[in-house]
Amino acid sequence: MSRFDEIAHALGEAALDGWLFYDFRLSDPLAYRVLGLSSAGITTRRWFCFVPADTPPIALVSAVEPNRLDSLGVQKIVYRSAAEMLEALRTMLAGRRRIAMDYSPNCAIPYVSRVDAGTVELIRSLGVEVVSAADLIQTFEARLMPAGLASHHRAAAIVRAVVDETFAEIGRTLRANEPISEFSIQSFVLARFESHGLVAEEPPIVAVNANAANPHFAPKRAADTAIRRADLVLLDLWAKEPHPDAIYADQTWMAYAGERVPDEYARVFAIAAEARDRAVALIVNRTAARETISGAEADRAARAVIEAAGFGPRFVHRTGHSIGREVHGTGANLDSLETDDHRTLVEGSCFSVEPGIYLPGRFGVRTELNMTIEGGRARVSAAPAQTAITALLAPGAR
Repeated sequence: MSRFDEIAHALGEAALDGWLFYDFRLSDPLAYRVLGLSSAGITTRRWFCFVPADTPPIALVSAVEPNRLDSLGVQKIVYRSAAEMLEALRTMLAGRRRIAMDYSPNCAIPYVSRVDAGTVELIRSLGVEVVSAADLIQTFEARLMPAGLASHHRAAAIVRAVVDETFAEIGRTLRANEPISEFSIQSFVLARFESHGLVAEEPPIVAVNANAANPHFAPKRAADTAIRRADLVLLDLWAKEPHPDAIYADQTWMAYAGERVPDEYARVFAIAAEARDRAVALIVNRTAARETISGAEADRAARAVIEAAGFGPRFVHRTGHSIGREVHGTGANLDSLETDDHRTLVEGSCFSVEPGIYLPGRFGVRTELNMTIEGGRARVSAAPAQTAITALLAPGAR
């Protein structure tokens, strides 16, 4: 089945007349990925590609770049002026009542809202109802192929091993009274990734004490923080294999640079871990029962635990995100806070579960694992998850 046949089938299931793809100067990378179109080459003019549910696709391209969509192998119309473009769109969409575009009403899901408001207004002016392609995008972006999922599991196992290697290195360095810092450990992690054959878009997060209260803290050589005994350390690692269809793994673990984790750190971490496990259990149980679960529902399950413990305002981000060829993918996120992600967690998807509690000026905790849904079963990657903060200098610790 060709990609256009797959799209037509999905449109039929969604009771839509078609999917109108649009791009201006690479404004919609999702259109390129769903269509299997290379983004290389000059792209300075507007193009459209309409994929109907019941007839062959048709492309609309500028006379300045008439060959931009030739690789798709579909019929094309070439326009010169804005008036010609509008008339061609009118012709392409004649008789169509309800079509999808890559936008989200009220930008509720910004990850898929790629078409600007003016272009949506333009299409609606032709008497066509425009609906969000969010669920269609998930069908083609979040349903990972078996080879991609296998690459994720290999990466997850390595990332988990690098966590152990990094904690061992911090413990060794502290025992030897050698200098160590957030930046030096970040460099250590990157070197371990390279040695294991993994790559990452951005370097990992290594955050100590109050810095761990910043969810996206980034170590800097010029403003480095030493890691000392009795420090709390947050380690957030993401990496994947170095090929185009590889899928990321993304994990967060916590450690204490001492022999015994202080009670307050242990208590707050236990709350975050319970929230994580509540979301995991809901996803596992719903999936096993062949019942749907939305990203928003999973988020609320975790958030309820943290709110009940009195830390609701200190959980400042969504519970998890889609994972794909980018560490933050375009499938359903576990989110009812930053957005209301109504999309369901689908077969073949990969996503994180990572609640956190952040106490500015003091410390923060986060625990993150990854899950996949494969063969009708939700599973945790590189299990087991962290159940307690690791005491790096405890007797018997490496």
